[in-house]
Amino acid sequence: MDKELLAQVQLVAFDFDGVFTNNAVYVNQDGIETVRCSRSDGLGIDRIREKGVKVVIVSTEINPVVSTRAKKLKIDCYQAVKDKAKAILSICKEMNVPTEKTMFVGNDINDIPAFQVVGFPVCVHDSYPEILPYTIFKTTASGGRGAVREICDLIYFAKG
Repeated sequence: MDKELLAQVQLVAFDFDGVFTNNAVYVNQDGIETVRCSRSDGLGIDRIREKGVKVVIVSTEINPVVSTRAKKLKIDCYQAVKDKAKAILSICKEMNVPTEKTMFVGNDINDIPAFQVVGFPVCVHDSYPEILPYTIFKTTASGGRGAVREICDLIYFAKG
């Protein structure tokens, strides 16, 4: 992706499942769900925040693990989002960020509406093929395996 364009990113909205995670869920005998995330994501997010980039999670799911991870990363989290496009538009308005300077990172068909309203629609390497026509960039790393950090590093270095 072009560095000059990446340098314009002011907000990154990430889907959670399949982006921060490898899209797998572990369920114990008590019904408690856990997921696997990459620790390096936090450092990447911290770096782009230092450059003034805002970061949020926008998830269809309602799951305490998403809230817990978002809290640890110190980022806002929107859950139970049925219409991601509407949510992104609302978040952009609330944060006073133009949609054309917003990136959405997703991996599945429920992310297509969000891709359609942002300037930087991005997917992770192991995304479902149906979404590729709606994105302008695909990471080399898969979800939960460094994709978030890859995006953050690209933005960080583009911003100098």
